[in-house]
Amino acid sequence: MNGAQYPGVGRVLVVIPTYNEAENLPAIVARLRRAVPAAEVLVVDDNSPDGTGAVADRLAAADGCVHVLHRAGKQGLGAAYVAGFGWAGERGFDAVVEMDADGSHAPEELPRLLDRLREADVVLGSRWVDGGRVRNWPVHRLLLSRGGNLYTRLALGMPVKDATGGYRAYRMAALEKMDLASVSSQGYCFQVDLAWRAHRLGLRVVEVPITFVERERGTSKMSSAIVGEAMWRVAVWGVRQRRDALRRAVRPPARWP
Repeated sequence: MNGAQYPGVGRVLVVIPTYNEAENLPAIVARLRRAVPAAEVLVVDDNSPDGTGAVADRLAAADGCVHVLHRAGKQGLGAAYVAGFGWAGERGFDAVVEMDADGSHAPEELPRLLDRLREADVVLGSRWVDGGRVRNWPVHRLLLSRGGNLYTRLALGMPVKDATGGYRAYRMAALEKMDLASVSSQGYCFQVDLAWRAHRLGLRVVEVPITFVERERGTSKMSSAIVGEAMWRVAVWGVRQRRDALRRAVRPPARWP
């Protein structure tokens, strides 16, 4: 660990969960280290059958700012990030970044996210604000993402245009307020979950436009189960929010003694 600090933010750790990303990991780590030399990297590998963990170990042996957290098996994206956040907190990092290993999140755009973190608690890399773009996606993926984010805004009343994106930066102090021990959501729903927690806590959440590029190597982790989980969890959260609001509205006024 080098103890370097990003100006106005502090010590930054980029958490990269991996499962079968041996082809992609060396390039993304190299680009990241060039783009933000002050940031350190934690690869959280779920015992990838393709040897990603061994690749990560070699990268860590060659660079003291690259670290590896090995987990026993595939336990899901949300659990990987929560483990990475915990690792960062135990070692005194001031900010944590979520980034995919497949190259869809450009490390060269990370300075813009970190610059905005100087006055925010959470910075979301957004495909759907002005200036945001997506490259190489088929129409059905575009419709799924657009529709999913519209559904989330309507269900939760949360003014975030890209709640499902996985390129984002948090202040550690913000994460510590989110009760991460209670997080059980996975996949894209995990991203909605944390944005929703930040919104309900009244934290400063901002969106920064990014260009999302579909992976060129490897297999996407998207599945119908991931989409289904997001839909039903968001629906449950929305119902609970409206129930709680109704209860507050009909609660009888306190009587004076």
